[in-house]
Amino acid sequence: MPFVCGGFPATGTLTKLLPELEAAGASIVEIGFPFSDPIADGPVIAQAMHHAIQYGATAQSIFDEVAAVRSTLNIGLVAMVSVSIVMRLGGPKVFCERAAKAGFDGLIIPDVPLEESDELRKNASDHGLTFSLLIAPTSSPARAEQIAAACTGFVYMLARTGITGEQGGPPDIGGRISRMRQLTQLPIACGFGISTADHVRSVVRHADAAIVGSAIVRKMDEAIRAGTDPVQTAGQMVRDLARGLIFEQSDQPGRATG
Repeated sequence: MPFVCGGFPATGTLTKLLPELEAAGASIVEIGFPFSDPIADGPVIAQAMHHAIQYGATAQSIFDEVAAVRSTLNIGLVAMVSVSIVMRLGGPKVFCERAAKAGFDGLIIPDVPLEESDELRKNASDHGLTFSLLIAPTSSPARAEQIAAACTGFVYMLARTGITGEQGGPPDIGGRISRMRQLTQLPIACGFGISTADHVRSVVRHADAAIVGSAIVRKMDEAIRAGTDPVQTAGQMVRDLARGLIFEQSDQPGRATG
């Protein structure tokens, strides 16, 4: 489940990037809406967002690009968007209408408190969009259960505390995923600090999806600096990551199936 930043490296990129990621093996693509003050994003994604804003990316340009290619795609598309952007564009009803019309399948709102999410959840449901909140490693079991109960589509579980960014070793999530399975029947997607095929393999032995963002955005930035094609580079990165979905016969994945 790759993450890309809308409008990076330029407006119009999504129309080429989304088909490339689907061909490379992505099942769902998470599209970040550039925000001037990202809450949980590390320096790589934050820099990409600032670049996108500087060069004219807007929520409407992202909607337009998604709408232009949605009919050619079979993958799921999920918007990762700050609640501040939602409110600036007219509130939950208007934003959900526009997201659904463009062809998005779901929303992730990382910075809305659970207690303030009712209107967003209702409007997402009314417009056929899934709605996911983040569950941190520090969330108590009771809090995790409340957050999971508010989600539809899938639960987004953070693999690590802190901000997004690449890490050396795979996250240790087996115990947390096992406990979360007792709290929800929804698929569980895991993100933050996942950057290699080995990391993906480690994660999907327990979770239903591995979310990779910073590593892909960094590779795209390196391609730009080297004068090569960032879209093709992202596609190759996703192909490499997708090798982590192939298990040896000796592996015994603990994730849900179906």
